[in-house]
Amino acid sequence: MSLVVPEFIQPLLAYPVAVFGGGVSGRSVAELIEKLQGKAVVFDQSGRDGALCEFRGTAASEHHLVIYSPGFPPTHPWIAEARAAGAVCLAELDFASLFWRGALISITGTNGKTTLTEFLTHALRSVGRDAYATGNIGFSFSQLVVDQDGGAPDSVAVCEVSSFQSETLRHFRADAALWTNFAEDHLERHGTMEAYFHAKWRLFERSVGGYVFAGSSVQSYAEKFGQTLPTEAKVETENQPGDVLLRGTVFAHYPQQENFILAAAWWRSQGLRETSLYAAAETFRLGEHRLARVAVKHGVTWWNDSKATNFHAVEAAVAGFGAPVVLIAGGKSKGGDVAAFVHRLVPLVKHAFFIGETRNVLATFAEVHGLPHTLCGDLAEAVRRASELAAAGDNVLLSPGFASFDQFKNYEDRGRQFVAMVQRTGDFVT
Repeated sequence: MSLVVPEFIQPLLAYPVAVFGGGVSGRSVAELIEKLQGKAVVFDQSGRDGALCEFRGTAASEHHLVIYSPGFPPTHPWIAEARAAGAVCLAELDFASLFWRGALISITGTNGKTTLTEFLTHALRSVGRDAYATGNIGFSFSQLVVDQDGGAPDSVAVCEVSSFQSETLRHFRADAALWTNFAEDHLERHGTMEAYFHAKWRLFERSVGGYVFAGSSVQSYAEKFGQTLPTEAKVETENQPGDVLLRGTVFAHYPQQENFILAAAWWRSQGLRETSLYAAAETFRLGEHRLARVAVKHGVTWWNDSKATNFHAVEAAVAGFGAPVVLIAGGKSKGGDVAAFVHRLVPLVKHAFFIGETRNVLATFAEVHGLPHTLCGDLAEAVRRASELAAAGDNVLLSPGFASFDQFKNYEDRGRQFVAMVQRTGDFVT
């Protein structure tokens, strides 16, 4: 089955299509364009894999269609150059959505969106649906379209959407939108909490099926920023009593409980049996680097929560232990109120080891608020010093609260290196 090309896209494919970004989504877009019988020209400032490093002048005038990766903000000079030359500029997710035939569920949130995306996909497959996890999860929508030839009408794309992806959407339309929570993050890109909120709100505006579900914190910020949610969209996800049917699953406690509650709200709206959702919860396992136990040595338990790249994620993790933890935190700044973050950690952290680009500012506010801490040159030093300080019964937690790109390729690389370092410190019970 060949892909159906929208009328407004067809003439643009007669010219070489410029693809901004040579990473995962950029390579997938290039593959999709080739499947459409077009020619893709990749531009990437790093010049990797033969990509062109500059987009201006003659290069800009040769392209009538530009597809850009999420890493390119709307204000990027290449996008401005392309628009000035008269090109149609679309985000990767926007472009890919034009060719998907099946149902589309969009998932967003400051935290939890990857787990919710994976869980809903798992649950749908458990009841015989042809479901695929895609988007910001690490498997681009463009790649899904290529691999599944646009999908069958009864297939379902469960699409994780970041604020970087949603802020410029024009054609993307979802049958449902689920928004887990909202907290401080990505202010280096969006500037203010309100701008960050409205970047995500665009997903609700593009839910053609009318099924939208928002967690407790989203509701609070919607009211603060003057947006109205329908009553049926409001799902209370915080301070909820434990569900006996979730005991023994990853959703037994907050914050993962929040993901199940959102999934259940959508599940019921579709007339699906809740017993099948609970059954899926029993067989679901979290992905790597999400508050995963690494090992135990001399009564000290080590945890890998490398995916915690913002303050909200760290606070949820440390609060779940019931006793102060030994925390390893720090990385590349994404903006936000570091002083307030450190202050909130004080009752939850026994000792903090700070690494990365933000270690000095973290240490400054730790000093102000009386949080015991140690500055470390790198993660290896933090692991070594933590192993020397921790006593039996302690939990040592890598939950950085910041991006990984100052010292690592990504949060997965950071998590893998942490696990290897911990395992090298001695004999463990895993």
